[in-house]
Amino acid sequence: MEYERIGLSVPEILLPRQGADLTRWAVVACDQYTSQPGYWERVKSFVGSAPSTFHFILPEAYLEERDPLKEAERIRVSMNEYLEQGVLVSQEPGFVLVERTTARGAVRRGLMVALDLECYDFHENSRSLIRATEGTVVDRLPPRIKIRENAPLEAPHIMVLIDDPEKTVIEPLFAGDLETVYDFDLMENSGHVRGYRIRRKETLDAVARALERLADPALFAEKYGVEGKDVLLYAMGDGNHSLATAKEIWEAMKNTAADRKAVMDHPARYALVELVNLHDESLTFEPIHRVVFNTGLDEIFSSMESFYTAQGSSFSVRRCISCDDFQPYPPKESGAHLISFVSGRECGTISIGRPRLSLEAGTLQSFLDACLPGMQAGKVDYIHGDETVRELASRPGTTGFFLPAISKLDFFRTIILDGTLPRKTFSMGHADEKRFYLECRKIIR
Repeated sequence: MEYERIGLSVPEILLPRQGADLTRWAVVACDQYTSQPGYWERVKSFVGSAPSTFHFILPEAYLEERDPLKEAERIRVSMNEYLEQGVLVSQEPGFVLVERTTARGAVRRGLMVALDLECYDFHENSRSLIRATEGTVVDRLPPRIKIRENAPLEAPHIMVLIDDPEKTVIEPLFAGDLETVYDFDLMENSGHVRGYRIRRKETLDAVARALERLADPALFAEKYGVEGKDVLLYAMGDGNHSLATAKEIWEAMKNTAADRKAVMDHPARYALVELVNLHDESLTFEPIHRVVFNTGLDEIFSSMESFYTAQGSSFSVRRCISCDDFQPYPPKESGAHLISFVSGRECGTISIGRPRLSLEAGTLQSFLDACLPGMQAGKVDYIHGDETVRELASRPGTTGFFLPAISKLDFFRTIILDGTLPRKTFSMGHADEKRFYLECRKIIR
């Protein structure tokens, strides 16, 4: 069942058969804990030989030491074995209503649906119904494409945001009698998750009508105070590169099909995602910090000064007398971007006056993109959580930069007016609050 106007499809979701150990089955997104391979070693040990989505992924912590082609074949074999052995069971067409309790006690609600990739464009200045919210790094797609293009299944960690302040789409579903399809604790003390079956036609139609109202052009223009702008209904929250991978594969399949009309009903046209309301009380936009490895602090600052002054900005460093008093989030100053740093026993704040870009994340990222490749062995990672930054920055030759969070209240309007944000600008919660791989869907005929 499709609702083409809003790019919505009712998926046939697969879940592990009754009796499966779901705590071992569900694994956090592969792009988490990239600088903490110990996390993934614990997951591997805990899962063992049990059925698990761990066997469907290549954690990005291992990207540089694993052969993507071999990993893609391993994953394909695992998926086919699970299908042949009846490990996965069809739940029949319908949505799954998700209730995720994080380790910190917050409850996030979402809805598993399929979205039409024909309505998605991840490129800069996109005007599509589904849009990327941050810049897509095309170089990150090839390993993911190798894995997905021959895979019989998808098991997504994608979360897509809707801007529904009146809570008309997801929240009313919790008021009815709910049939539980899973209810279990997540591994690594990551909280709890429950799922409920949504498959009555009148309920599916009600969800579609509520989304259609959000996509009404006149109401959209009034809501955001814009004229002549194409409707943005779905904005990427997490998993943009995974959705971009699905889009690339779908475009290649469509463009090489012998029968273009026949291929349009192929399951690869759609991608399974979790819709989350931007106004869910649990949803917080956490900053994504930067950690630079294998580069001395003086070399970084020297390069920063040259880079920023060359573009007409000023640059200065304020060092703390004692890191006991260090504040990673200094008060904002008019006309300047303040970004705190920590490196070994040094800490302080850099100030970039007359910044060329509007967000601190963009100001710092523009420097890293332009200058880090010239710093010999320099490498950057994107880190969630202040304490992880501090721990990593205690190592020799390592510097952590703290970035402030952005406001979610202006999120959609910013995307509508300015286009995509600088990459890795925000994160929806901490690493252990990310979506776990759980529900599956066939992407082959």
